[in-house]
Amino acid sequence: MTAAIQKSLRDSKAARWSALGIISITMFAGYMLTDIMSPLKPMLESEFGWSSTEYGIFTSAYGWLNVFFLLLIFGGIILDKMGVRFTGLMASGIMVLGAGIKYYAISTTFAPDAMIFGLRMQVAIAAGGFAIFGVGVEIAGITVSKIIVKWFKGHEMALAMGMQMAVARMGTLLAMAAPVPIATYFNNSISAPIAFTLVLLVIGFIAFFLYTFMDKKLDASVATNNNAASEDEFKFSDIGLIMKNKGFWLIAFLCVLFYSSVFPFLKYAADLMVNKYEVTQDLAGLIPSLLPLGTLFLTPLFGSIYDKKGKGATMMIIGSFMLVVIHGIFSLPFVNFWLVAVVLVLLLGVALSLVPSAMWPSVAKIIPEKQLGTAFSLIFWIQNWGLMGVPLLIGIVLDKTNPGVAAAKAAGEEVSYNYTIPMMIFAMFGILAVFVAYLLKLEDKKKGYGLELPNIQD
Repeated sequence: MTAAIQKSLRDSKAARWSALGIISITMFAGYMLTDIMSPLKPMLESEFGWSSTEYGIFTSAYGWLNVFFLLLIFGGIILDKMGVRFTGLMASGIMVLGAGIKYYAISTTFAPDAMIFGLRMQVAIAAGGFAIFGVGVEIAGITVSKIIVKWFKGHEMALAMGMQMAVARMGTLLAMAAPVPIATYFNNSISAPIAFTLVLLVIGFIAFFLYTFMDKKLDASVATNNNAASEDEFKFSDIGLIMKNKGFWLIAFLCVLFYSSVFPFLKYAADLMVNKYEVTQDLAGLIPSLLPLGTLFLTPLFGSIYDKKGKGATMMIIGSFMLVVIHGIFSLPFVNFWLVAVVLVLLLGVALSLVPSAMWPSVAKIIPEKQLGTAFSLIFWIQNWGLMGVPLLIGIVLDKTNPGVAAAKAAGEEVSYNYTIPMMIFAMFGILAVFVAYLLKLEDKKKGYGLELPNIQD
């Protein structure tokens, strides 16, 4: 009877896809707030007088608490010890708190000489809120990944992860396309898009709360399984086992290199369109928004291919190589026609579909399920070094290679940043990603992880 209940719930397409749909709402809101400030960079410069370095400090704050205080790793341990329900609600609440602080910073007028730790007060408080939000959204990300494995292992796992990423990147799409029109509608209020996204995060918190009831039913359906308790028990010694796994390190390094050439790029993409391709500020966010638009369809497609045909390691190599070509062309100063930017962004969307649709399901092939929460948190922690450091690096490089431009922009002058060196940095990350992806494929041949094999078990 127990087996029948277990099969009717976990093996029910309606049940597992409904669960996926509910938790995807939370990640949709989280991804939107993550990139909501990207198209607003020119307005931050003109309205608040932010420099590229200050913007880089703000964007790098996303990883401060995760990296230096190890909160993401602690979040993974909490996930493995306390389960997805407790951890997911905690993470959703932290996202709302951080977003609220960020909204306060951007919506409040501070004295020009007000400083915190050497930073202007507005920049410092906004960065602090973003850092708190970063803890929540990253822990939510590893929680959702473990939930998908919990429901879909042995089924359409890569497709499910692809669908979740597609929905989440709809949030990125809106973050690229919507902020400037929203801000313009509310009399150039930079805080208005943040307020809108804060409301969505509250809705996401409610959605995850509703999911907990479904997750409780799933646990009840397998409660009498004799192996359930021992399989779910996590020991701190498991961290050492994860750290000794070469496949884990290769996929972690691939993750940080790949994402360091994509998400930090998005932080500056709208500004790149204004400065290099002479797209108006009102339309500049629309071109980067094409990137997540392409992933909506391609990530599930590539995930389905991996489920049915395999070739995960090969997909990661191809997607990484595409980064080299794309950012290499972006770096060419004489290629400045806006239509070229559109094509390159669409191709970047293909790369962003190929690699994650194969990479995240592959983690579950390399790491035992009881260790997945901690393994995902360690990978995300390593990734956060890139998400924290690269935006700051790009901001500093922009100011150093374009002396006087920030001050001129704040004074209302018509000047432009030269993005050649930053784009060459992104291309370099792509080259390193290709090398690591190739090493991962070699390791798969040695250890037999099954990265080139289908996920669906007949």
